[in-house]
Amino acid sequence: MSFSWRPGNTRAMRATLKKCEAGSSRLRRGRFSSRNQIYHITTTTLNRRRWFADIRLGRIVVTAMRREADVGHAATLAFVVMPDHLHWLMTLTGTRSLSMAVSNMKSRAARNINAVLFRTGPIWQSGYFDRAIRREEDLVDIARYIVANPLRAKLVASIGDYPLWDAVWL
Repeated sequence: MSFSWRPGNTRAMRATLKKCEAGSSRLRRGRFSSRNQIYHITTTTLNRRRWFADIRLGRIVVTAMRREADVGHAATLAFVVMPDHLHWLMTLTGTRSLSMAVSNMKSRAARNINAVLFRTGPIWQSGYFDRAIRREEDLVDIARYIVANPLRAKLVASIGDYPLWDAVWL
């Protein structure tokens, strides 16, 4: 959702924010965290701002995902950091909930991005989409789908030309 801000347009802004917040709670309904479960997470930047077109800022997101692995909360199987969103195929490895692992990653990335840019404020849209992956599904095909995002978006001609992706199989 978008709106045009101008002086006196606070009613429209509040209505839009309320709709966004309501959508966020619908994303959480029915969410279940299970240790050793594989999830495909998709999360976007606030207002789809293209923060990660700057590779330095995209690498901060990658570091935040690695930190979740270092502390034993989530193991990354594949990811791609697009200019305005993230796809993350991960296994929940620790005792933390899925929402806590994703929240920690997003929070760490936002703090570090804000520090680099000498700014404050949100980077990410609240909430995220998740899909639990059944064991019988082909994880390699899902990983290929994830890392092929820059090709489908026509950001590069070859995935090797895109710097912000990785997969344990590829």
